[in-house]
Amino acid sequence: AEGYQAEFSGRVRQATKKLIVGVSRLTDPEVLEWRYPVRLNEFKIRKNSGGKGHFKGGNGVVRKIEFLKDMQAAIISNHQLIPPPGLKGGGDGLCGENSVQRAQGKIEKLTSSQETTVKKGDIFIIKTPGGGGYGVS
Repeated sequence: AEGYQAEFSGRVRQATKKLIVGVSRLTDPEVLEWRYPVRLNEFKIRKNSGGKGHFKGGNGVVRKIEFLKDMQAAIISNHQLIPPPGLKGGGDGLCGENSVQRAQGKIEKLTSSQETTVKKGDIFIIKTPGGGGYGVS
């Protein structure tokens, strides 16, 4: 399977044969789709993912990326097992979640750092963690 390597931080390397999904910064959807055989089907705020508090934690995002050809893909992320902590009595944010929805509909959970083979029509689902809240509400 042919592939590409990119990070959503905007660093692009086509020398290898992988799509690497990181979530530190974002590549514009138009650039992502122009450079790689993928389609960004959904990009929205992950409602209520921030922790409760006097100042609510920030919400994460949800991205659904459809693969338009067979390739290798990898995800590098954090806060999948331990939630972002709240401070001074604020609540924790929700943990992030990574998965692949196969073209047949089956959903496979991924770890925070994992490589997988994807086929045309498979969809990467990335739910970034919410931030921890600050202070008692």
